[in-house]
Amino acid sequence: MNDLKHYLREVEDIFANEQFIAEPHELYEPIDYTLRLGGKRIRPTLLLAANALFGGTPSLVRGAALGIETFHNFTLLHDDLMDRSPLRRGQPTVYTKWGDNAAILSGDTMFALAWRYFLRQPTPRLQEILQCFNETAIEVCEGQQKDMNFETMALESVSITEYMEMIRQKTAVLLAGALKIGALYAGAPEKEVEKLYAFGIHLGLAFQLQDDLLDGYGDSAVFGKKTGQDIRDNKKSYLPLLALTVSSQGQQKELSQLFSSKDNMDEEEKVCRVMEIYNTIGLREKVERSIADEFALAKKSLDDIHADETLKTPFRELMDTLNGRKK
Repeated sequence: MNDLKHYLREVEDIFANEQFIAEPHELYEPIDYTLRLGGKRIRPTLLLAANALFGGTPSLVRGAALGIETFHNFTLLHDDLMDRSPLRRGQPTVYTKWGDNAAILSGDTMFALAWRYFLRQPTPRLQEILQCFNETAIEVCEGQQKDMNFETMALESVSITEYMEMIRQKTAVLLAGALKIGALYAGAPEKEVEKLYAFGIHLGLAFQLQDDLLDGYGDSAVFGKKTGQDIRDNKKSYLPLLALTVSSQGQQKELSQLFSSKDNMDEEEKVCRVMEIYNTIGLREKVERSIADEFALAKKSLDDIHADETLKTPFRELMDTLNGRKK
């Protein structure tokens, strides 16, 4: 049965058989290191599953699977540098091992390599596929810049609409783009491709909103990081933005002050006070409803696709897995 695990195994096989080391060694060693760190490999897995959904040939999308994952890891490599993150997947990040210059240059090379992988296997719709990849890459960068812009803005200056558009670009479009590319390789009809793309967008939005929720209400042992970090970092995530729309004037004023504070109060005291406000206004339940709405829209988009229902299994499995993340 071609379930989610089947496509994950295919992706692992593709990466296990690919050679990433070349000369100059100093340029390619960080690339090999990054791509061997693993991760969930969700994007190439979705690409393969989308291709199979419309009767595509698996061997013709191996290059595209490499390309979409190489691009994704390029964004992570540069994100780590911009955020000065010391660890990625529990291991030292590239800039901490090889320095800033290596992180920039190896990352740039990964972007170019992604294009090379897409060009490896010709297809009649290659121009359409590359256009999709290029527009996706641009949107991811736009989303990253908007996220950076939010860091210097007051909490009340960022609207929920702006935030949703930012996470659509930064997170959701790459999932949706991987699905669309896989479908295009299979020659899927345009209307069906649009439905699959919409599925990816809503799935990505649900995932990010859930990530925001887990920062405040997740189990640290399961989630893999200390809860409340978004509050400590004054991050304009979905939680404080939604809280502003449903809280009293006094609570709004206090939240704005708390999310603009730097070193003038104890971090844990700050987290506790913000969470008290969240709990008072029933924020968790409201965010959970927003997440459920996105999952419902994703499910509807998937249900509307005219394809063999058994081939939709990996997508339903992924929805169930993400929907069951520890809270």
